[in-house]
Amino acid sequence: MALLPEMASPEELEEIGLKKLEEGRKREINEGLKLILQAAKKYEDEKKLEDAARLYRYLGYFVLEKLKKPDKAKKPLLKSALLYIELIEEELTKFEVDVAKLNEYCTKTLSIFATVGDEKNLKKYARHFAEMYEDLARTYLDSDEIELAIRAFEDAFRYYKIVDDEDAIKRIADELITAYGRITEEKVAEGDAAGAAEAFYRLAGYVLALFGYDAHYIEMMDTAARNYEKASRLAYSEGDLDGTTTNLLKAQYSYLLAGNTSRAKLIGLNNVRITYQVVNSFQSAGRDKDVARKLLELAQSLLAVGKTREAFKAYEESLNLESSLRSRIVMRIAILKVYGAEKKDAHVLSTVYDAEYYLDRNDEARAIEIVDGVLNSLSELESLVNMLHEAEGISQKE
Repeated sequence: MALLPEMASPEELEEIGLKKLEEGRKREINEGLKLILQAAKKYEDEKKLEDAARLYRYLGYFVLEKLKKPDKAKKPLLKSALLYIELIEEELTKFEVDVAKLNEYCTKTLSIFATVGDEKNLKKYARHFAEMYEDLARTYLDSDEIELAIRAFEDAFRYYKIVDDEDAIKRIADELITAYGRITEEKVAEGDAAGAAEAFYRLAGYVLALFGYDAHYIEMMDTAARNYEKASRLAYSEGDLDGTTTNLLKAQYSYLLAGNTSRAKLIGLNNVRITYQVVNSFQSAGRDKDVARKLLELAQSLLAVGKTREAFKAYEESLNLESSLRSRIVMRIAILKVYGAEKKDAHVLSTVYDAEYYLDRNDEARAIEIVDGVLNSLSELESLVNMLHEAEGISQKE
């Protein structure tokens, strides 16, 4: 006996609707979309706003991407955005704000406005979110919750970038430099070389935003590199070759970004040698996931010492074991770091920091949009991009 939609729960309607969409035939797709819409409305009636927003968003993108009907996709997408805005307001009333959820709602809202081409609301809400996060960050600072303050300031920084508010961008960058300065002092005092290195690396990114590629940036990035190198020695002394090579890779790229190419190459060649050993060790143990991870690191290390063909061979082998969007973003970031360091190009390097920010926030779609946009705009990188696509099995005709 068929389940009557008016008697079914939204969960049941969603499950049946998704199954019909998976069948892929025109009639089933039409029925599936109707059921998904009914499920979204029921979630909304039951005040399950997050589920309702999720389904309206799913519905909109399905119609847009699978059915190629942007006009029909617009209504459910905008409905989803309005629900996410309601969820944001609701989250802000809580005693303890879930910053991760807040960021997810804000990101999805702006992504929807960008998708439907609603520039007015994109700018309006980007500014609103920027100011909201800046206020939130200052509240955290007042409570001496420095790491939460940093996270909120970083969100504010990216939202101000969307509206091109140069004064606000510099103001927030200055706040982040001060905040990360405190973290670096604490990490150095604790003897946490890896933690200090990470803090100096991130600090350098905001120094870049404030001063450009200058002596201040070089100093911070060089300090990050030396701390990553120290962390690698500590890992080596503990017999942790996996950790050793990961930290050496970070040191290699940090020295490269600091303009110390000779040190970067020396560390890189050493790292390549040890990483091959780690890869072989993981292969012998049948740890394919770890092999894929280390091959991706090997590819980055090889790329930075100029062994381009070997780098893309390692990258292809990594993808054959475990293909993911994250891996593709990481390799693109590596290409841009090498290019940006060589050219001392603050614009390219700032996009690297933006991509890493979105990757840290698990917004992989935005991260790859950023890196691909820059890669495709640089004619000098065309041959590298072709090699990248070849390793990924993407036809040059596509």
